[in-house]
Amino acid sequence: MTFIPMLAEISGSIHIAMAALGAGLGIGILGAKAAEATGRNPGASTPILVNAIIFAALAEGVFILAAFAVQR
Repeated sequence: MTFIPMLAEISGSIHIAMAALGAGLGIGILGAKAAEATGRNPGASTPILVNAIIFAALAEGVFILAAFAVQR
């Protein structure tokens, strides 16, 4: 009978860990592709930087929402 709350806590922790892993991978890939795009077209570095910052904030926001959704 005491396993159900423990399983719920473990699944919540796994949920947060997967969200953090996804956000980290997404931001890493985003940075690599932004650097590649800037290398290919240095004249467009400002719009590339702006888009990279916006998308990184959105990816991080998903993790923050996942982390706070589990908290009570």
